[in-house]
Amino acid sequence: MRKIREILRLKWELKLSDRQAGRSVHGSHSTVREYVKRAEQAGLTWPLPAEMGDRELRERLFPARQAEQKQRPLPDWEKIEQELSRPGVTRMLLWTEYHKEHPDGYGYSQFCELYRQWAKAQEKPVMRLPKKAGEEVQVDYSGQTMVVVEPKTGVEHNVEIFVGVLSASGLIYAEAHPSQRLPDWIAGHGRMFRYLGGAPRLVCPENLKSGGALARFL
Repeated sequence: MRKIREILRLKWELKLSDRQAGRSVHGSHSTVREYVKRAEQAGLTWPLPAEMGDRELRERLFPARQAEQKQRPLPDWEKIEQELSRPGVTRMLLWTEYHKEHPDGYGYSQFCELYRQWAKAQEKPVMRLPKKAGEEVQVDYSGQTMVVVEPKTGVEHNVEIFVGVLSASGLIYAEAHPSQRLPDWIAGHGRMFRYLGGAPRLVCPENLKSGGALARFL
């Protein structure tokens, strides 16, 4: 609600344009226009009443949403977060389970948006370490295997997924390996470096036995 209050102040008190107000609050001009429109429809004026708290302001601006949320059961977001930390669990899977239990509940897109809002509210301050472009790549096996089928014979092989991520840009390189043995691990790095166009100064493996052995070859 603080952002909305600031938008209304910028528009009604300072008379800024939608784009100027949007840039000031790091939002879009369309978002500014939407909030101002809702405020006008709710009969609000500036300055807002001193006794108007965030809850009342929210109910005035989003009356239909408030009524909708009271009618539809909310998922247990803490449980959702715990489940998402498990390998192979996706938001779509959890929404499907929620929808089976509550057929009249939220659709998938609303489910994801409400979870995003909940997760953002739980965020704690963190220290972000600056990364230089191309300086560091983080490497590991994904922990999940895939099955590769030989087209001619139909024989199936389980493969490990090797993953490398540039820390600054988030660029991902991935390929399938027959195993996590050292020869596969080293060969994977060579192909990754060719794909990236060079070798970063730092290669950071995630506690992998092969990763410790690789350090002797770099």
